[in-house]
Amino acid sequence: METNNPNTLPDIRQKVVCNAPIEKVWDAVATSDGIAAWFMPNDFQPIEGYEFQLNAGPFGMSPCKVVELDPPHRLSFTWGKDWTLTFELTELEKGKQTECTLIHSGWDPDKITEFGETHTLVRDRMANGWVGLQKALITYVEA
Repeated sequence: METNNPNTLPDIRQKVVCNAPIEKVWDAVATSDGIAAWFMPNDFQPIEGYEFQLNAGPFGMSPCKVVELDPPHRLSFTWGKDWTLTFELTELEKGKQTECTLIHSGWDPDKITEFGETHTLVRDRMANGWVGLQKALITYVEA
């Protein structure tokens, strides 16, 4: 959730529309194989409280934990020491179209990531990176 605290950076919040049923988009964001197909290799399981890892390539293994699971509408998990990723799915046209909202929260200009970069720098990079990742998600679910 965005806050009005001047010491936080705004959440990255991006929406895309997928020409795919909500169940297919849910499988892409809430299964290990789905997440690996468009985002990162992982050992995710859709169980609230489950601890897993994302393989962030040159940044190493990132510890994560499922903190909210409401199939097929909402999944949230912590990522690393500071962030939370949330996927909110809304069925627009039954069996045909789903809106996927990505929320990447936990940004703080006073914090440094595990790999030694400021949140401000990484947030800008990730805001751009999520655009490409969401295109990969659309390609995956529309195939």
